[in-house]
Amino acid sequence: MSDNRIRGLRAARLAGAGATAVVAVGLLSTGAANADTFVPLPDGQKTTPNATITRTGERALISPSLAANGAGRTAWLSGNVRADVTATPEGEVGPNNGPANGPGSNNSSTHGASQLNTGYIIGCQVSLADDAVSAGVSGGVDLTGVKAGGSIGLNIGPGDVKFVQIDSKDILKSGTYSIEYQDVPVDIQGCGGYAQARAYTVVEIIGDHYSKTTLYGQPFSLG
Repeated sequence: MSDNRIRGLRAARLAGAGATAVVAVGLLSTGAANADTFVPLPDGQKTTPNATITRTGERALISPSLAANGAGRTAWLSGNVRADVTATPEGEVGPNNGPANGPGSNNSSTHGASQLNTGYIIGCQVSLADDAVSAGVSGGVDLTGVKAGGSIGLNIGPGDVKFVQIDSKDILKSGTYSIEYQDVPVDIQGCGGYAQARAYTVVEIIGDHYSKTTLYGQPFSLG
């Protein structure tokens, strides 16, 4: 091979390496411009006499809203929840009559069968810590539902708290019940300040030994 051809090949290799470096920098710049924030969240578990609730693989990806108005953001939510139910009456699914609020009703909202349901509490400029939840932050808040795989738009202002239900499953006999959801988008608008979210999973067991147990996730910032 001639010296001229060798020099030509070396120059081509250097030019190719330079092009590769430019492409790599461009990709990194694009990622920085998007300013997405990945939030890994810890697993959790809660055990009662009739059921064990477990949450695993929970995570969130927070990205700027497509509205680009400074008061919006989108949370892409993922996780797995499981209820291992050891005892429940064989219920019959019927109309949801809402909370009874009567003596001994334990504020039951059952619709005739035991149930597993999961979702998120989302607040604008409100702390969703344990003390706030136990003090009754859910009293009088709005409940907005969306099935896994769908999307939801949520308008909240300062001091507002809303529950977003991702999915639910009826429990008609003892066994293992699970809900898995991946990248469910919740577009949050109207909150110009700090916003926070927190997962919840509820197992409600009907019958003479009625119970309603909630496993909360770790609160995380929506920016």
